[in-house]
Amino acid sequence: MTGRLSSAGLDIHLLNSCQVLTKCVIFLADKRAIFVYIAVMQIIKTTEELSEACEKITQHPYCTVDTEFLRESTFWPELCLVQLACPGDEWIVDVLAKDMDFRPLLALMKNENVVKVFHAARQDIEIMYHLSGEVPHPVFDTQVAAMVCGYGDSISYDQLVYRITGRQLDKSSRFTDWSKRPLSQKQLEYALADVTHLREVYISIKANLEEQNRSHWVAEEMEILTSPETYDMPPENAWQRLKMRVRKPRELALMKKLAHWREETARAANVPRGRIIRDDAIYDVCSRAPTRMEQLSDMRSLNRGFDKSRYGPEILRIVSEVKAQDPNSFPKIPKPKQTPEGCAACTEMLKVLLKITVEKYGVAAKIIATVDELEKIAADNNADVPALHGWRRELFGNTALDLKNGKIALGYNNRSVQIVKLDSDQSKVAAE
Repeated sequence: MTGRLSSAGLDIHLLNSCQVLTKCVIFLADKRAIFVYIAVMQIIKTTEELSEACEKITQHPYCTVDTEFLRESTFWPELCLVQLACPGDEWIVDVLAKDMDFRPLLALMKNENVVKVFHAARQDIEIMYHLSGEVPHPVFDTQVAAMVCGYGDSISYDQLVYRITGRQLDKSSRFTDWSKRPLSQKQLEYALADVTHLREVYISIKANLEEQNRSHWVAEEMEILTSPETYDMPPENAWQRLKMRVRKPRELALMKKLAHWREETARAANVPRGRIIRDDAIYDVCSRAPTRMEQLSDMRSLNRGFDKSRYGPEILRIVSEVKAQDPNSFPKIPKPKQTPEGCAACTEMLKVLLKITVEKYGVAAKIIATVDELEKIAADNNADVPALHGWRRELFGNTALDLKNGKIALGYNNRSVQIVKLDSDQSKVAAE
């Protein structure tokens, strides 16, 4: 559909019905002011428009993607908007529009010829995975890439845009209820800005990675990000989300069953896990193992009236099942690994080495190694941690093992800590 608006004798052409009009003022040479309406934003509300936009995007090597969703009262994120942009074009997809078919969008997410660029991609990818059962591929996460390029740990989108483009974004609409219609012009502009500036960010960071020969580093991270296992934890493994606050095998068996039941119940009802039973209440049930309703009603960790809800009998049933099990079938409580003597001091040395590495290569410490990983390296040369695999091992892991095993040392010279290579005799002394 095309249209035409006129103001002060000027014709304004609407390219299609999905564009939003912005009122602009123009000052003429004779100082007269005129108002015109210019189409600046494309709002997609039909499957046909979505298909056309996705087809246009396939003509480019990449597109930027963002989503707006709600999750406060549901288990699964409730998608409200999808923003898309490619070189020269940008769109807002109103996914709540009547009879909207997502198939063109999901096909784009699977198109191997188009890189899908996100910032802090995990939740956006989870939404797409929930819609289609497939993870978008290939993808590029600018937050992860920014850590490799020296922009710090988990930099926010608005901060990254400012540091690369110098533009400051208005984030006042961050906590909008995106399910309400109509959305204001300010809300739409906020949403669209999440993909328009992302184009420049992507181009800049991509060039930075190529210049420093670090593109393969990010590629390794993207393979993890796009693994289906990242987004599909089986309900029977839901107990792994909980902290190990149980001390007996029977309590652990009960925690596993309760977490499994809660996960399946929350998914089926599409409500947050805490609406079924909170984590602290699970620990409490495991400790007390109630078998009567009055015992449930006495537990302060449970919401008032929980014993009268449909979940009360389920809790008692699970407790009874576990109590009836053969104790020999209970899982064993994992024993904390004994930290070898001297590991604490070794970990402190590795922290210093990590800081040296961060300063030398301009890579965020968080993406190289965590303190927990440093402790594991201090305890075991063959620790199965990311820092001893792939690009991290080349950058830090091998040097960390050399320091631990006395092949190198740390020295202070010219107001900085430096790595000192040791000859064979010095290494023997260090080992002794």
